Amino acid sequence: MKTSQINPQPLTSAIATPSRRGLLRGALASGVMLGLGAGFANRAAAAPKKGGSLIAGLGHGATTDTLDPARTEAGFLIPLAMGMHGFLTEIDTQSDVTPSLAESWEASPDARQWIFTLRKGVEFHNGKPVTAEDVVASINYHRGEDTKSAGAPLVAGIENIQADGSGTVLIELSSGNADFPAVLSDYHFPVLPSQDGAVDWKSGIGCGAYKLEEFNPGISARLTRFENHWNDQVGHVDEWTLLVLLDTNARMSAAMTGDADLIDKVDLKTANLMGRKPGMSLHTVAGTQHYTFPMLTNASPLDDNNVRQALKYAINREELVEKILFGYGAVGNDHPIGRGQRFFNETLEQKTFDPDRAKHFLKQAGVDDLRVRLSASDAAFPGAIDASLLIQNSAKQCGITVEVSREPNDGYWSDVWQKKPWCASYMAGRPIEDLMFSLAYKSGVAWNEAFWSHERFDQLLTEARAELDEAKRREMYHEMQDIVANQGAVAIPMFANYVFATGETVGTPDQFASNLDLDGSRFMERWWRA
Repeated sequence: MKTSQINPQPLTSAIATPSRRGLLRGALASGVMLGLGAGFANRAAAAPKKGGSLIAGLGHGATTDTLDPARTEAGFLIPLAMGMHGFLTEIDTQSDVTPSLAESWEASPDARQWIFTLRKGVEFHNGKPVTAEDVVASINYHRGEDTKSAGAPLVAGIENIQADGSGTVLIELSSGNADFPAVLSDYHFPVLPSQDGAVDWKSGIGCGAYKLEEFNPGISARLTRFENHWNDQVGHVDEWTLLVLLDTNARMSAAMTGDADLIDKVDLKTANLMGRKPGMSLHTVAGTQHYTFPMLTNASPLDDNNVRQALKYAINREELVEKILFGYGAVGNDHPIGRGQRFFNETLEQKTFDPDRAKHFLKQAGVDDLRVRLSASDAAFPGAIDASLLIQNSAKQCGITVEVSREPNDGYWSDVWQKKPWCASYMAGRPIEDLMFSLAYKSGVAWNEAFWSHERFDQLLTEARAELDEAKRREMYHEMQDIVANQGAVAIPMFANYVFATGETVGTPDQFASNLDLDGSRFMERWWRA
């Protein structure tokens, strides 16, 4: 990593005020509480109250979970990180990139050089002041050849980073990136205490609204409110408990009986029944979450794109949205960019169930009798096994035999995902196209679900990030979506709304963030004991 001094070019203001947010906005559909009949949240939000305790039942978590931010993933560790840590920026309920630990920032005209000014008076849970050196060390933890961080692709463009005193951070990129402040909101990049350039993540000390009191991987976590947090507008509850409830029935039962005050990943089969229970509120938020079926490109016959295309056309997407999502979502088109996003390719042909085209691609592959195994577990997403069985049935009409392998929930992400040739999975998505593509589709990155590689795609990804002409950038992202959809290795048949439930003990705002589940995974900060 370079350590030479940065000599900034003349800067233009990129402070995140309402008049400037357009440049930095992640164009998502707003996350609102929809009044869709009985049981859906439609009451006006009351003013937040301080005090009390709440329990969240989450359909994520594993015994391999760790506090290491390089390995933060899924719906248990992400909200845990959001509650206990601080980040330079954050995504708000309007999908804007807004100040957090960085109270402002400025960029050079080519968006290569950035100056972040830190908020004064912020301290870690142990009383240590947050400094620019901590920020530099925290970002550098995800850089360099030896890093194992899944967030590494997002900061790979940093050419140099240094502290300018205790309250200013200077960052120089290898090429321009108008979306760079959004990168620093990612949950991989909390600001951690450091010493001599090395961060301390093992102690569980952060600078967020909540202090970590207990962490039992795969079981639970307990946090208490940090009295000296810099922002008194967040962190209303005195104590939060997060429970790992992987089993869908157990999670639903916990909500119905009051053993959990709120749950994520509501079973859509019985969602309406839950919504009719007095005191229970059902919330649905349209965002970037999508359910995927990655096909490993290092495994035959899935290494043949014709075979992959045949399987994609053998999926009845409308049926999946109807019978798995029960209408809480929309069909996907085998790329991860949602319809509400800024550079969504509306001209790309929408794939539909088409046995003739599936058979055409099988013929192109020289395959007369395709037999494949699809591994699934409801740990991937609620209804993943049923979805796989529906794919099995529709594929049969295309002359394809799909054997569904039911996998155990525990260990699914370590033993099945990226291990078995074809499996069920999900992605939360990202508010910015570059973030999504960089994390999960660039060659060689940790979350590239199918180990897919495409030279033209990688070239476009780098060029689009630095392109400041909106029209040219749009063309590049449109081509990338086409490449991923028709030459890629992940079937994305549906975009799923976030559907979660709260009991009468929980107070919520009148609008939710849509970039991640449960209010952008910031429910611990934003919700309160009613």
